[in-house]
Amino acid sequence: MAKDLNVSLESERALLRPLTLEDEHALQQVAADDSLWIFGLQDLSQPGELNKYIHEAIADRENGTSAVWVIIDKKTNKVAGCTRLAEISWKDERGQIGWTWIGRDFQGSGLNKEMKFLILTYGFEVLGLNRIEFKADERNHQSRQALLGIGATREGVLRQHMKIHNGYIRNTVFYSILKPEWDTIKEQYFTNFKAIL
Repeated sequence: MAKDLNVSLESERALLRPLTLEDEHALQQVAADDSLWIFGLQDLSQPGELNKYIHEAIADRENGTSAVWVIIDKKTNKVAGCTRLAEISWKDERGQIGWTWIGRDFQGSGLNKEMKFLILTYGFEVLGLNRIEFKADERNHQSRQALLGIGATREGVLRQHMKIHNGYIRNTVFYSILKPEWDTIKEQYFTNFKAIL
């Protein structure tokens, strides 16, 4: 049975708060950087695209298949971007962390790893999921290294799997973390992280 996905997640560094229609203006400031969309399925720097993205994300949350958050960097108290735990299959106890975009000023700061910790904790320990997966464009080496850096297992490549916004058909690399692995991964990769409950 679907659970409430309209929740905030928080640590010392990161606040993930449910996305609302009112967040469009603040997110547009981040999304305006077209370098964020080199590997993107969408280009949210284009007029009207962010509005459509927000409406679709909120609809997915209301349908019980996605939790979608605005990322707040608590060090600066600024909106840093957006992320989701999506494509939730309650029957299969599975979800996917993705649709993540973070402004250039926050990249490499540790914010991304901290919010991944929050979402993984929420997915495994609150929602009771058994599998959390990730997808990355094969060309996006930074994203792929970051997934290995949180203990995710590389599972393989789906060739010519998804068409991105500019028409390029990308190869997609799949990664996952399983519930039986979570305690070990949490201890090994997230030693200094703590959720605020």
